[in-house]
Amino acid sequence: MLTASLIHRKRQGEPLRPREWRALIAEFVAGRVPDYQMSALLMAVVFQGMAPEELDALTDAMLASGETLSFGADVPPRVDKHSTGGVGDKVSLVLAPLVASCGLAVPMIAGRGLGHTGGTLDKLESIPGFRTALTREEAERQVARVGCVIMGQTPDIVPADRRLYALRDATATVACLPLIAASIMSKKLAEDLQGLVLDVKTGSGAFLPDRARAVALAKTMVALGAARGCPTTALLTAMDRPLGHACGNALEAEEALLALRGEGPPDLLEVTLALGIEMLLAGGVESDRGAARTSLQAALDSGQAAERFATMIDAQGGNPAVLDDPAVLPQAPAQRVWTSPTSGVVQQVAPRPIGMAIVEMGGGRRTMDDDIDPAVGLVITAKPGDSVERGQPLATVHARDELGLDVGMRALDEAIAVGHEMPGDVLRLVQGLG
Repeated sequence: MLTASLIHRKRQGEPLRPREWRALIAEFVAGRVPDYQMSALLMAVVFQGMAPEELDALTDAMLASGETLSFGADVPPRVDKHSTGGVGDKVSLVLAPLVASCGLAVPMIAGRGLGHTGGTLDKLESIPGFRTALTREEAERQVARVGCVIMGQTPDIVPADRRLYALRDATATVACLPLIAASIMSKKLAEDLQGLVLDVKTGSGAFLPDRARAVALAKTMVALGAARGCPTTALLTAMDRPLGHACGNALEAEEALLALRGEGPPDLLEVTLALGIEMLLAGGVESDRGAARTSLQAALDSGQAAERFATMIDAQGGNPAVLDDPAVLPQAPAQRVWTSPTSGVVQQVAPRPIGMAIVEMGGGRRTMDDDIDPAVGLVITAKPGDSVERGQPLATVHARDELGLDVGMRALDEAIAVGHEMPGDVLRLVQGLG
């Protein structure tokens, strides 16, 4: 196979044949296509896009590049959720055990934070001892026994995606719709699912801020799932302000624990329940949204969801005592309170400056190899539309040192705006695709 000729054709806008995509991915994973050639091809895709049959072939080739999870007939229907990421988005920590406690199985392959958005694996690993590097066999056994697992991508599951994502990150080709869709869906299709629910973020703090692009990505992934026998549903959710109050790994883990007791912030619970409803419908546990919401709320109120999370933590090597004593989580040694500079109405709480501040404080990554400090972050109680008084505490910075406190305070100065009129451009928390 002459890779250079494929790069030339793609650069000229000519679609590659499905068999060419299959051969290209197989040769790349086998180490016979060098990174510099694949990087050139990825850049050509960014500029020329992909025809639907190309995207189908790429997704299938990535899925076929490695192993998949497999479950027996005795395991309940498997349904998963994927979020395109945001600031303060700790929904997966709540949703997986919640849905599992309602009778479904949730085999969730999750990711790490990169850039201004946080990662589910990092939040879970702030729980002492929690293991996310499970083998395929360990994950399959845990789902059969516990009903849910949240794990990292193994070297053997969709290895093409691991290698391609590293190249995309290094070559600024991450924000390309067909490449995003193939990356997400190849991993999710490897989970042996009966249904998938997508949480596609939109707004200023989203990976794809523009609503039209978010809708296009959602529809592309829904079509990819449906064509492969995995009914897929998508919701758009707002990321023009942080979700919940806590932003930062251990802080978000603690807030997730509160949510599992039904005590979490209303916006976090609303998004969690909206996604959970779609998951119960997809798995056939409930047949209408009202009954699904009732089942989810009952699992929170009864403590079943929290108990399932404790079981999952224990199964993955973590300390389940964290549910009763959040002080088990890493604690930042320095705190500073940010107060409202004036009386009025909160106009905005911009998520992107908050996410970038957490990175600068050590709680996030600029590259996938960076270590992180799980304890640092910000807790922001203000929401757009809130009436506030001058000097009222609206946020707290949790940092390792004075320098980190200064970074957090500057970010809050930029992110939070207080004025005298009700903001008119606040997105609905859960939105349709139309």
